[in-house]
Amino acid sequence: MSLIRGWNSFKRKLEPLMAGSKYDADFLKEFYIPTYIFSGETNISDVPDAPKYPVLVFINSKSGGQLGGDLLVTYRTLLNERQVTDLGEEAPDKVLRRLYISLEKLKQENDKFAAKIYERLRIIVAGGDGTAGWLLGVLCDLKLSHPPPIATVPLGTGNNLPFAFGWLASSHEDENSEGRFL
Repeated sequence: MSLIRGWNSFKRKLEPLMAGSKYDADFLKEFYIPTYIFSGETNISDVPDAPKYPVLVFINSKSGGQLGGDLLVTYRTLLNERQVTDLGEEAPDKVLRRLYISLEKLKQENDKFAAKIYERLRIIVAGGDGTAGWLLGVLCDLKLSHPPPIATVPLGTGNNLPFAFGWLASSHEDENSEGRFL
């Protein structure tokens, strides 16, 4: 299936879900990674409108009092299901190795779209400190020449990692704060 037809099919499924939202389905195109990128089977030579912020999402569906499961459903509704991994079903090292092998293969075939995905890729990890640490360790082990930026969605009970890195303001600093983003 061509990239354009694939996106248009996905967009038709999204439009009823996006009704009444301040965003439209075209907004999500900036985050969407087409299925062929994950398989490396189709070669698309030049696509001028690669997403600005292609994102992979890793979710620990057991974290945060099972809120991870709800988040998993939401992300899978808004993005290509292949972009969203439940860490209870598949380990991040397998997903990332498979993706980077596919991207390298496509880049060698002069697929400019895949090259842009590689350059612009971002990762979201939703879970507790252990989940975030797991993903950070996997990325470190991959020794990528261009590692993607990572955002955390804290779902665990302690979530000390965001505080340790200064990503959240501590509730100790402001009595009215419950851990707000800086």
